[in-house]
Amino acid sequence: MNWTQRNLQFSRKRRGFHLVTRDIVDQLPEIGDLRCGMLHLFLQHTSAALTLNENADPDVQVDLEASMNAIAPESFPYIHTCEGPDDMPAHVKSSLLGASLMIPVQDGHLALGTWQGIYLVEHRNHATPRRVVATLWGE
Repeated sequence: MNWTQRNLQFSRKRRGFHLVTRDIVDQLPEIGDLRCGMLHLFLQHTSAALTLNENADPDVQVDLEASMNAIAPESFPYIHTCEGPDDMPAHVKSSLLGASLMIPVQDGHLALGTWQGIYLVEHRNHATPRRVVATLWGE
């Protein structure tokens, strides 16, 4: 059983859904060495998220962002407002989508479905660079 753990870095992104599958694979060339394994991704932030969704039609990203904004609007009367009007909605959205993903590795590739991609979802208007701890194991 081989183990690899690496801190992945992602530059500042605008608010929205950002396809990062290729970035993750490029930063983890060890994926290609595994016949059978798992990749765990953990985002170290509370105002962004990781999710799997359709990677073919860019309209999906637009509609997902609009849906998230409808679920957790900035106009809601939040109590936690000291970091700006986008902060508390970002925490709500992050809690709904989650901070981690577990993806199987099969014959040197992520075993994603035909239309699946990994998204880093930025919920803040003025984000910081984001960090993801990637843990890869298998044989």
